[in-house]
Amino acid sequence: MTPQQLGLGFELDGPAEAPPLPRPARARSSPKARVPTAPAAQASVALSDVERMAHLLEAHPDYRVLRRLVPTLHFGRAPQGPVRTLLVLDTETTGLEAAKEKVIELALLRVAVDTATGLPVGPVQVYDGLEDPGRAIPPAITDITGITDAMVRGQRLDEALIAQMMVGVDLVVAHNAGFDRPFVEARLPEFARLPWACSFADLDWKALGQSSAKLESLALACGWFYDAHRAETDCHALLAVLAQPQARFGHAKPSEGSDLGPTGLSLLLAAADQTHHRLQATGAPFEAKDALKARGYRWDGQQRVWGTTLRSEAALADELVWLADAVYSGPTRVRVEALSALQRYSTRGGAPSLRTVGTSALGL
Repeated sequence: MTPQQLGLGFELDGPAEAPPLPRPARARSSPKARVPTAPAAQASVALSDVERMAHLLEAHPDYRVLRRLVPTLHFGRAPQGPVRTLLVLDTETTGLEAAKEKVIELALLRVAVDTATGLPVGPVQVYDGLEDPGRAIPPAITDITGITDAMVRGQRLDEALIAQMMVGVDLVVAHNAGFDRPFVEARLPEFARLPWACSFADLDWKALGQSSAKLESLALACGWFYDAHRAETDCHALLAVLAQPQARFGHAKPSEGSDLGPTGLSLLLAAADQTHHRLQATGAPFEAKDALKARGYRWDGQQRVWGTTLRSEAALADELVWLADAVYSGPTRVRVEALSALQRYSTRGGAPSLRTVGTSALGL
């Protein structure tokens, strides 16, 4: 369909569709960390006209425009308060089990975040490296990631460079830290010394009106599409999504000049400072399983116990009251692990204690 048929009221000097922007170049365990350059603008005389078409469509209530996400490699704004240093991290692996499978790609974005605004500031330092897993990459993994045996043959992560990027980092952020952290720590144990946050689990995307917390879906909600399932590209998409004020993800579009609220980055920094509590419903009667499942508890087949995670001491106190009312018929002690950001999403446990259910005192 031509622009004239759409009734947009202007002529194009070139093709109706601009070709996609080129994909950013990838480092392959280069000798030093890089700050890659942004993709060059398309050399097409029609690009400005295409953008005018996009603006016209955006103004119409029956249309929505998606733009290719272009990585931001330098945030020119000046910080208004102290900054904290984040590593945005993603991996590609040969499979799902960290005990059996291997990392084949690791990407890191090192960026400073202004604590006053929750916005990234200054340059973005990028690392993206491949690694030979010493075995054939399963065809299903190649289908998803595009990474082939030939691409990783003889490749190895640059451990010295990665260690440099870790210096002074306040928080590692991954979109599925429960997956990425065990893989990364198995390959690079130094990551166990850093606190971690999970943008998938630590943010309540459902409360923000999102039916899916998948990164591609969140990017679409911001008006972006990108080539997913490569580690560096996913990192850039995650940073862009987390730099958005959370009100932009709500059901209603915020009014002009309204307070858009904190960014995902600021919410993750706040969450990292809190202690979480992994609670086990020790000795819960069999007939309580449906209530526990509906409450969000998960069954641990190895320890044979229902468990859940509470994100504050107040939430833990409320949960103990609910257990007394809905699960246990008398006073019971349940096991609780206190988890800081140093332990969360790892295979390591936290500090254990026993809490009493069914009395007013939450004694140890």
